[in-house]
Amino acid sequence: MTVSKEIEAAIARLFHAENWPVSTIANQLQIHHSVVKRVLQQEGVPTEKLVVRPSMSDPFIPFIQEQLEKFPSLTATRLHEMVKSRGYQGGVDHFRDIVARYRPHKAEAFLPLRTLPGEQGQVDWAHFSKIKIGKAERRLLAFVMVLSWSRQIFLRFYLGDAMPNFLHGHVDAFNWFEHVPRTLLYDNLKSAVIERHGDAIRFNETFLQLAKYYRFEPKPVNVARGNEKGRVERAISFIRKSFFAAREYTDLDDLNCQALQWCEGTAADRRCREDRSMTVGQAFQLEKSNLLALPGNPFPVYEKQTVRAGKLPYVRFDCNDYSISHDCVRKTLSVIADLKTVKVMDGLKEVACHQRYWDKGCQIEDPAHIDALKEAKKEAKQHRGMDRLHHAAPSSGKLLCLAAERGLNLGGLTTGLLNLLDLYGAAELEAAIVEALAADAAHLPAVKQVVQRRRREQSLPEPVAIDVPDDPRIKNLVVVPHDLKVYDSLHREEVATND
Repeated sequence: MTVSKEIEAAIARLFHAENWPVSTIANQLQIHHSVVKRVLQQEGVPTEKLVVRPSMSDPFIPFIQEQLEKFPSLTATRLHEMVKSRGYQGGVDHFRDIVARYRPHKAEAFLPLRTLPGEQGQVDWAHFSKIKIGKAERRLLAFVMVLSWSRQIFLRFYLGDAMPNFLHGHVDAFNWFEHVPRTLLYDNLKSAVIERHGDAIRFNETFLQLAKYYRFEPKPVNVARGNEKGRVERAISFIRKSFFAAREYTDLDDLNCQALQWCEGTAADRRCREDRSMTVGQAFQLEKSNLLALPGNPFPVYEKQTVRAGKLPYVRFDCNDYSISHDCVRKTLSVIADLKTVKVMDGLKEVACHQRYWDKGCQIEDPAHIDALKEAKKEAKQHRGMDRLHHAAPSSGKLLCLAAERGLNLGGLTTGLLNLLDLYGAAELEAAIVEALAADAAHLPAVKQVVQRRRREQSLPEPVAIDVPDDPRIKNLVVVPHDLKVYDSLHREEVATND
């Protein structure tokens, strides 16, 4: 095995200056110890100083080299099986390092890929750890689209790389660019390419509908040819270093707002690779005239899922329960959701519409659904109150169980706790119940005493319960406050008269 002059110089320096043994030099430079010995012997180093502990792989080195010359892509695992059948006793992990030393590496040259203005864009996902939303931990991914000529970047973060988010990324990018590239390059993403055999490609049907709607040509790069979409790969590396590193944000909306500001600022102010005399932003303005125009309306993107409602008036979607009308229980319904809303459909009829929650284990309710159910089933009032207490103050379950064991009136206790919940809020009620349980007190006065004491410790006035009659004329009454300066002027007139 011949080595370069640089390797020979490194061998001599490590042996003479650093006093490294032959085996350590061989491991560090990823060459066989016989090469190190040969180089040092040519420099006149005595053979007795080059003693190397024999390796069990030494007898198999010629066989390994022969096989790698015949089959350069032969895997180390398969080669390990071959030498193992010939008497090799070593494990596969160390054997991989041995194979790596002798595997022939042929450097590959690439031609620069140039495109015309407006001709091409490149798309990819980038994983950015996870984000905590309440009890849920969701994957944070960045959808990145780069215009190949101007290098203008579009960046937006989504909670996962599911198909709806993939489509949303395209729609948001096109709306931000206000135009569409004629061709878009992809890695072989499952959202775009379902299967591929050589040049035979089967695209995702929903994705093809998007391409047809915006009239762009989807084009997957060749397998194991990431260099063909190097612009978006470099853009992702640039995003990690220039935008995301040490970035602070409050929620996903805040992060996306900062991302668009970065696209319009830092990313657009860098020099254009095609013409260094102008910035990326200036090149993008020139490129716009060569891009495709947007259609009149954006492509409709939503998730659709068939759900089965049980005996409770809720349907489960994305780890949360959304309320429905009580007359829809025991039915098969459809959930249609986007990034903001969740709609429940019974055929073509909309039976519920809620704001979408990204937490998990939440119970999202429309008060109208619950009021209708309570009206239909008066006896559900107490159980409904317990359910409300369970979600607002989880420790209330232990308190009610303890009260039941002691024979206390659960109806009165539930009603009293609900009144305290309305007056003081969920956090204060939960803290008071925890303190009452610690004192082994399972009655309402104990909880009420703790709540009132905590209120006094915070120097807050006692809340006043206002009983409003169930009359629409009173509930919908609007009271317009008057300016109190009128009374100040009357007071000044009265003082002037007395003087």
